[in-house]
Amino acid sequence: MTMEEWHEIDRNTLQQWEENDHPHLLIDVREADERARWHIGGRHIPLDEIVRRRGEIDPDVPTVFYCRKGIRSQIAIQRLRRFYPDADMYNLIGGIGESER
Repeated sequence: MTMEEWHEIDRNTLQQWEENDHPHLLIDVREADERARWHIGGRHIPLDEIVRRRGEIDPDVPTVFYCRKGIRSQIAIQRLRRFYPDADMYNLIGGIGESER
């Protein structure tokens, strides 16, 4: 896998992981005001802090990144690849939107 590549995961698979206690870390890379309006859980590490706070991510645990549309989460993975080239990092396909509740 190159630094530009990432795995993708859809919401159904993520939900199955959560229901079946599949080990994973969920990270919201949106800004605080976006998270305050709506989120699906997990740890909050805004995109502009992702490299500085990379120590909060365990590269041995599959990690799912999400944002509103799935673009910032892809960027987060790209930024982290240089530190964790072999980590299982997943982008939530299509993000979480902004009006789902």
